[in-house]
Amino acid sequence: MLLRTKRLILRSYTLSDAADLQEIFSDPVVMKYCEEPYSPEQTQSILSLFIEKNIAVAAVLPDTGKVIGHLLFQQLPMEENGIYEIGWFFNRNYWHHGYAYEACSAMIAYGFQELHLHKICAETTDPVRSVSLMKNLGMTHEGTFRSHTRTPDGQWADVYWYAICNPMEESKHESSDS
Repeated sequence: MLLRTKRLILRSYTLSDAADLQEIFSDPVVMKYCEEPYSPEQTQSILSLFIEKNIAVAAVLPDTGKVIGHLLFQQLPMEENGIYEIGWFFNRNYWHHGYAYEACSAMIAYGFQELHLHKICAETTDPVRSVSLMKNLGMTHEGTFRSHTRTPDGQWADVYWYAICNPMEESKHESSDS
């Protein structure tokens, strides 16, 4: 996997990405809505899984080679072929610069144009930042699972589910209805 955006390279992970990934996964603010911050050993283990299963990509600054973001991109288990999940974590030092939007937009376009996916979904317990990004990506709210999971601090939280269908399929469906 190798995609270029205006400011990023989206590529498969390598073992040399461990330190940059640890900066992301060890930050309690970044991980607030997901899990406890990762230890270096946990990061190394999950990095090995990303490489083995090819289910995630690194968002890299081309000038420095620094990994500033992580994007999960995989088929949802127990779903029809053609339905993928997208998720993201970005180094907090790079928030508020549009990198997450740029990277996710590129992955969604890749999913629809190259993989011919039917639908791309995302879920979050973050009702503000992540939901806002999902809406900006053109995703539609498909449901809220009330008090469905625990946050890292042990509190029950709602899970917000958003998705976007392939616009090419939507236009075909609309034209066949005419």
